[in-house]
Amino acid sequence: MSRVSNNPVFVPKNVEVSITSSEVTIKGPLGFLKQRLESNVSIEFSDSQLKITAKDATKFSNAISGTVRALLANMVKGVSDGFERKLLLVGVGYRAQATANMLSLTLGFSHSIDYAVPNGIKIETPSQTEIVIKGIDKQKVGQAAAEIRAYRRPEPYKGKGIRYSDEVIVIKETKKK
Repeated sequence: MSRVSNNPVFVPKNVEVSITSSEVTIKGPLGFLKQRLESNVSIEFSDSQLKITAKDATKFSNAISGTVRALLANMVKGVSDGFERKLLLVGVGYRAQATANMLSLTLGFSHSIDYAVPNGIKIETPSQTEIVIKGIDKQKVGQAAAEIRAYRRPEPYKGKGIRYSDEVIVIKETKKK
């Protein structure tokens, strides 16, 4: 059995869980999320805990039970606290400016880049070189951060580019003659 799915998911008081045969809906103060269920997994909700078990002993059921447990734990955290990812712009003249549904990036190209903000995501720019991405869906927040970072990845010689706030760039030494 999956070791991950052995641990129950603790549900806070302000979060509601509804389970049907085909999906789980989790509602909290920040919004609600839905997740389709696999037929190989059973979910029980009692005493403000979600318990996930595999219905049979196959390798797939074992693996998917751990995956479903991780997804449900992320959903509970998302609707109660939310997720946040910070990006830093490093380079001369690199700037970011957020509006309601558009992020405008100046990254040293001949033109500025406009990134359309996906639904369910909120992007803020506390300063011109910081981008904060917030949302309740961990996958959407991470995907938006990865798409923005892909416009100008940090390069290994000077470290210029868009990087995650906790990312460490190992600077290479230049070639010597």
